[in-house]
Amino acid sequence: MASAASTPAQPKGATGCLVLADGTVVWGKGFGASGHAVGEVCFNTAMTGYQEVMTDPSYASQIVTFTFPHIGNVGANPEDVESAKGVASAVGCITREDVTKPSNFRAMENFAAWMETNGKIGLSGVDTRALTRRVRLSGAPNAVIAHSPKGVFDIPALLAEAREWEGLEGLDLAITATRDAKEDWGGGYWRLGHGYTRADWSSTPHVVAVDYGAKDNIFRNLARAGAKVTVVPAKTDFDAIMALKPDGVFLSNGPGDPAATGEYAVPVIRKLLEADMPIFGICLGHQMLALAAGAKTVKMHQGHRGANHPVQRVGEGWGETTGLVEITSMNHGFAVDADTLPDTLEQTHVSLFDGSNCGIAVKGKKAFGVQYHPEASPGPQDSFYLFEKFVGGLG
Repeated sequence: MASAASTPAQPKGATGCLVLADGTVVWGKGFGASGHAVGEVCFNTAMTGYQEVMTDPSYASQIVTFTFPHIGNVGANPEDVESAKGVASAVGCITREDVTKPSNFRAMENFAAWMETNGKIGLSGVDTRALTRRVRLSGAPNAVIAHSPKGVFDIPALLAEAREWEGLEGLDLAITATRDAKEDWGGGYWRLGHGYTRADWSSTPHVVAVDYGAKDNIFRNLARAGAKVTVVPAKTDFDAIMALKPDGVFLSNGPGDPAATGEYAVPVIRKLLEADMPIFGICLGHQMLALAAGAKTVKMHQGHRGANHPVQRVGEGWGETTGLVEITSMNHGFAVDADTLPDTLEQTHVSLFDGSNCGIAVKGKKAFGVQYHPEASPGPQDSFYLFEKFVGGLG
């Protein structure tokens, strides 16, 4: 990696590059879609699940560096996507080795071909250890990822775009990742050999899920836990939610700065709390609940992204399982500031990596949230109990 002031000549055969806002240029081999895209460079430590990662709306306007060097052996298939085509998600990814040919019995397409079909830019042949170390030491940088099959790049123009991009702080991206209209969720959970089942909605509690950029597997797990799910857009107001006669309200994950999304989401959630509506929030939804209760959020130095993050239960009410550690899936660049939790909130989970807040409960209410992703996809399934806790507690 070299700064723009001393950028080396483009290596022979280089068809892709990453241009950081500080002038650093990283050369490599492009794959996937041609063109260029601006975003924040982050890293994910999962060994697989890259198709789910690339379609997770929480990654909107981000360029994902995969720390595991071999990407592609699982391939791609229509079942492993987490959002509809066209919904904002990751703009590109970076890998150490060339994308490998698929060798999984579920694969229907090469991952590189899938990236091209879905308009996402890839860059291989990069020292991902060095790039990850840079993010850890200096924070997540703004950058432009570019792919030109002919190897033609306007580096000064790409650098200018990276420097002019405002970044994620202060940016409401949930509005770009949410659905446009109310939808009755019809899918169940996935089983090998059966695909996605249909949910049985006879005599089930009704959950209204607010979509800030939700992963589909969240809805599948709500259905698996026994809920009928109606999904509504991010800006749905209190009266419209209550008109659907929910037994509980779910607040989804999503991208961007929670403080910006909170401008329109927090007043709605406060009214739901005043109405004693049971609430469950995940990731951005967790942050929205915290903001509504009076806490604050902060931009993290590097964020948490991967499928191996240890989280410990620390709140009261867990009985014999207080202190139990869950291995979780995470994807967030902002966090609830534990030092700002008001007396009305109890901290229920903490990260064992850095001690940051990973769970809250509103005292005296059936309202709680977690920073991590209990629905996984990809990742471990240690935390499915949270869906059962929420749905099981609905009248």
